[in-house]
Parts: sequence; C-alpha cells; structure tokens
Amino acid sequence: MGTVRVLSHAETPFADRREAGRLLGRELVEFRGQRPVVLGIPRGGVVVAAEVAAEVDGELDIALARKLRAPQNPELAVGAMSEDGHVFTDQSLLRYVGMTEERLTQEKDRVRGEIEQRQRLYRGARQKVPLEGRTVIVVDDGLATGATMKAALWAARKDHPHVLVCAVPVAAEHTVEEMAEHCDQIICLRVPFYFAAVGQFYERFDQTEDSEVLEILRREQARVVVT
Repeated sequence: MGTVRVLSHAETPFADRREAGRLLGRELVEFRGQRPVVLGIPRGGVVVAAEVAAEVDGELDIALARKLRAPQNPELAVGAMSEDGHVFTDQSLLRYVGMTEERLTQEKDRVRGEIEQRQRLYRGARQKVPLEGRTVIVVDDGLATGATMKAALWAARKDHPHVLVCAVPVAAEHTVEEMAEHCDQIICLRVPFYFAAVGQFYERFDQTEDSEVLEILRREQARVVVT
C-alpha cells in the first residue's frame, strides 16, 4: 500500500490543464534532481504531464496501457494490456463479472488494436523511454473511476521502476484510496467531498486533440536529442 498525500478538499476549479499541471508539479519538487520519467495518459493527461515534467526537470513520455473492460460495465477494469502487449488480469474480478474466455479474447483483441493505433500515431513523435530503475510519475488530468490509471500503473510496474508515483490534480476520494494499492505514492491536489466528474473541476475542459499531443511529444523528443 502506497502512501497517500492529499493537499485539500477544495472544490475550486483549475483554469485549465496547464495550470493544474504547474500546480501539481510544484508539489513534486522532491523528485527534482532524480531525473524522473513523467508518463502522461493520452490525451488530456499529456498536457498536465508536460507541465509536471517542466517543474521537476523530468523526461516526458506517454502511458499507452489500456484497460480491459468488464462486460456491461466499460468503466470497470478487469485487467490491462501494456504497450508491449503484456496482459494483466484480476482473476477474482473476472470470475465475479462472469467473463468467459471467449469474451476476454475479444476484449484483448480490441485493446491490442487500440494500442497499435496509438503507437503508429504517437511513437513516431516520441521514442519510448526505458523505466527500469527510474523514478516514474504517472499523470492524468483527474481520476473518476481510475480504471485507465490503474492500467497505466500496472504496466509501468512491469518495467521495474525504482519508485512508482501516481500524481493527479483532482480525484474522487474512494479512487485515491484504491490507487494507493497500485503505486508507492499517490499525490492529489484536491479531493472534493462532492465529486461527479473530472470536468467539473476545470473552467476549460475542452477535448485535447491528437495534434496537440503530437506537438508536445515532438518538442520533448527534440529537447532530448539536443541535450
């Protein structure tokens, strides 16, 4: 069980993802000097992660892990698939939801296709950063159910980081507690008492386009090559 650090229960919205990322990064200064890898979950999480990486002087990359969805409940993760195709499943949960082997195979095929599509789109702009032995900070713009974050943490753990951190601007209280089981530390700026959706806590919460993600990744790749 990882440690939990919650800064406040305020319901004050962030201006946008960039402001949220800057504020989050300032609470992660303990990792400055460790050259952490900051993994943003596409798409919106990449915008937040770019600001975090700038604050902690880290390397920016993306988390391409995807959740395996339960039948009739797409928000419930019964497992995850990492970028390299490694599959993690929660056997007790699979039994609980009654997921057959045939249905699980279909879901794996669907997720594999999604990952391959995102690899083709994003990996031409940013090469994958090795995580072994590194401090790894996984970032999203917020956590509601946390299913996608759980998938990203499972996948990152497989690569044997030295320290695995989950960092988000805002989250539901029960989700923060659950995520602590899958990382060494979770840091959340705001855990409001009333939480309906992540977008509730942003004044501007427009959909992040692939073009913006690609521009962020290209800038990071160019910066790494230069340095």
